[in-house]
Amino acid sequence: MSYELVAGLETHIELSTKTKIFCNCTTEFGGEPNTHCCPICIGLPGTLPKLNKNVVKYAVKAGLATNCSIRNISKMDRKNYVYPDLPKAYQISQFDKPLCENGYISLSTGKNINITRIHIEEDAGKLVHQRGDTYIDYNRGGVPLVEIVTEPDFRSIDEVVEYIEKLRLIMKYIGVSDVKMQEGSLRCDVNISVRKYGDNDLGIRTEIKNMNSLSFIAKAMEYEFNRQIDIIENGGIIEQETRRYNSDLNITESMRKKEDADDYRYFRDPDLVTISIMDEQIQQIKNELPELPSVKLKRFVEDYNLPIQDAELLVKYKKVAEYFEEACIKIENHKVVSNFILSQIFRTLSTETEKEDFNILIPPSYLNELVKLTETKKINSSLARITLEKMLETGKPLSEFITEKHLQGIDENTLKSICEKAVLANEKAVNEYLNGKEKAFGSIIGYIMKETKGNADAALATEIIKTIIS
Repeated sequence: MSYELVAGLETHIELSTKTKIFCNCTTEFGGEPNTHCCPICIGLPGTLPKLNKNVVKYAVKAGLATNCSIRNISKMDRKNYVYPDLPKAYQISQFDKPLCENGYISLSTGKNINITRIHIEEDAGKLVHQRGDTYIDYNRGGVPLVEIVTEPDFRSIDEVVEYIEKLRLIMKYIGVSDVKMQEGSLRCDVNISVRKYGDNDLGIRTEIKNMNSLSFIAKAMEYEFNRQIDIIENGGIIEQETRRYNSDLNITESMRKKEDADDYRYFRDPDLVTISIMDEQIQQIKNELPELPSVKLKRFVEDYNLPIQDAELLVKYKKVAEYFEEACIKIENHKVVSNFILSQIFRTLSTETEKEDFNILIPPSYLNELVKLTETKKINSSLARITLEKMLETGKPLSEFITEKHLQGIDENTLKSICEKAVLANEKAVNEYLNGKEKAFGSIIGYIMKETKGNADAALATEIIKTIIS
């Protein structure tokens, strides 16, 4: 029997506002436990929350960037449940009138993942379990979130991973969140069910909570998909429940039976005013949005004539994409700039975080100047690579490493003499090349580059050598 995976996501993204959603406490990550708190954060009686305007603005940005409609009139609601990470015994969220509705994100296949809603809410505190005891850190409590809820449109794990990657990139480009999954800035609840291929009815779903790693999401979904199939094949019934992923055992474990919306007893928060956003304000926020990743990707391919693989790697990191564009000013062959960044510069950046931060020592103008010298053939590609390496190590411009002698190059007669010497000194490599071993030719060119300290024109040297040995 063939089964189909059906999944939907609820993604919580921490917003990059300086202060929390209802008070002036800092949202800075870390800090000693319970030092980023005030009476409002911890829900002391008599305190009154005040909605942070930037939270609303950031949420509208997120909605516009994901093709949502923005609601002119919205409100905040109390979601009631008793759990130690919520000192008030309720979470301030949005229920029936979310800020943003009916959006989508397009996958590389052209398929749209439909977004049901985006609403704002406060984050809860953090429970710390140590040696059988549980401690509570409320530093995270009151940090503003947007929750982005999709329709059950995913039919594979690959679609889920691509959606999250695209969503992260969009949020980063528009500047509403750093979306650092390792710090909990982006967390996913995965709703998953299975059904027989060809069925239209949805199966009974389970929810895997608080996933903050793409690899863990993929592993948890694979396990849960197979677990549900095994239950059905053995005559069992899937229970609607909330589960957690145990990365040590690579399994999902039951946490609690799934609550329905009625259990939360939503009602309007009486301490917070109605949220009103006029069409003019929405348009102003829309005008402030930067170029989105999908648009930039298309432009890099069409305007800069880059292969799609190069363009995707550049656009993946916002600062890298910006650096590339500045380094391309008045350059004809943009692929050369891309090659230097994706090969030589990326080799100095070993982690994803380093690539995202892109804190290299040389500004784009230095790379631009270097590429212009290669385009005008004042220096060859080998010398350019050596020079770039020195520039990256020191932060100094190419004028510190390229002299007038380098720019003059090596005249053809001198190069011919060096090539003749290379042929005599590499007799074995010459014979191997003549017998069909193409790689042997590299030894001869390497000899010439060593003799000329990288100043020789490799293409011209190749022509001369082939003439000599033919």
